[in-house]
Amino acid sequence: MAVSQERSVCLGLWVLLLLSAGMEDVVEGCSCYPAHPQQLFCSAEIVIRAKISGEKIVSPSNSSSPYMKMIQYEIKMIKMFKGFDKAKDIQYVYTPVFSSLCGVKLDSNNKAGYLLSGSMWSDGRISIGQCDLVESWDNLSLSQKKNLNYRYQMGCECRINTCYTVPCASTGENECLWTDWLLDNSLNGEQARQYACIRRSDTSCSWYRGGPPPEKDFLDMTDP
Repeated sequence: MAVSQERSVCLGLWVLLLLSAGMEDVVEGCSCYPAHPQQLFCSAEIVIRAKISGEKIVSPSNSSSPYMKMIQYEIKMIKMFKGFDKAKDIQYVYTPVFSSLCGVKLDSNNKAGYLLSGSMWSDGRISIGQCDLVESWDNLSLSQKKNLNYRYQMGCECRINTCYTVPCASTGENECLWTDWLLDNSLNGEQARQYACIRRSDTSCSWYRGGPPPEKDFLDMTDP
């Protein structure tokens, strides 16, 4: 995924800093900008469903620094949701060893199923991190699983604006207001788990609830 500067600490920047400064300790942790699952989907280069079948520590750069080490997860890809033009089959994904560098820990012992999103390096390897859409498949709602197929993609031209305080007003017709944090103090609330922001036939954007039984297909911008 072409990770946005707003959303995550860029691994490449960390690598350059570590190499140039010769850092012995990581002084800052991973920082991710709050994002709706649809935003993470739209900004990702690769989105897949996979099972983790193994893991090992590797050093892609042949560096002796422990902070350059990566976890190589061996995976069995079940389905690809995004990235058909970039990869046909994916056997491995990579993440930093340290959580402070946004590394993620996945269960490789029980062949657990995950939704994985990430970016592709220039050599074709796939990188995942805490700021990507990485979630246990069993933890996803039915609506989220359905939205992965086409609804999230339908709304990639829409803008999702996170509401932190009131008043929180829309700045345009191509925008959906995300109020989970405001109403529930959570980034995994009703809108994150049940809704997608999609473009309508009149080019405006609005929340759409997938999965039965929705009371109405579209919600006004003022609705949660």
